[in-house]
Amino acid sequence: MPANWFLYKGQPGGDPGTDFDPAHVTVSGGLLRINTYQDANYANAWVTGGTSYSGTPGQTYGAYFVRSRITGPGDDNDELLWPDGSEWPPEVDFNETYTTSTGTNATVHFNAANNQDARSVTIDMTQWHTWGVIWTPTSITYTVDGNVWGSVTKTAEIPTVPMHLSIQSQTFCSANWACPTANNSLLVDWVAIYKPS
Repeated sequence: MPANWFLYKGQPGGDPGTDFDPAHVTVSGGLLRINTYQDANYANAWVTGGTSYSGTPGQTYGAYFVRSRITGPGDDNDELLWPDGSEWPPEVDFNETYTTSTGTNATVHFNAANNQDARSVTIDMTQWHTWGVIWTPTSITYTVDGNVWGSVTKTAEIPTVPMHLSIQSQTFCSANWACPTANNSLLVDWVAIYKPS
């Protein structure tokens, strides 16, 4: 992985039925691959991976773009902004598949009660698309391939703390949700992060 990218390892918080393993994240042929498959090292459980640009301090506000596609449905693929500190929420998911390959969702998580404001779009997730989120003090704007497809303008919902980009896949088989039936991958061609001018 390039400098400042951290690989996930272990069980995600609140989800004891899955594991992240760095071996499930590879870079080759100019692509980042997050691979979901039944892993013999975990009693054939479905194991995934993830990475975050958290080796350097995050920023408050900016624009983030990820060119990606998935190879099939099953697990929950997510491109998101996560807070630098230990306090959560906030969280801004700007491309979260919720197990499908026919659309995606964007959700801002806000306040101590974890209230959520969500948007969805129908699109072929197995094709290459450039997903973006533009975050300012007054709005969160979601884009795909350069076109706006959703926005949030309630200032009480907009994060005001430093955040960083994360890219991950996750299964929730123990909860009978997001449990794949076939191996699949989240492929990333490139990412771009812009600071406010």
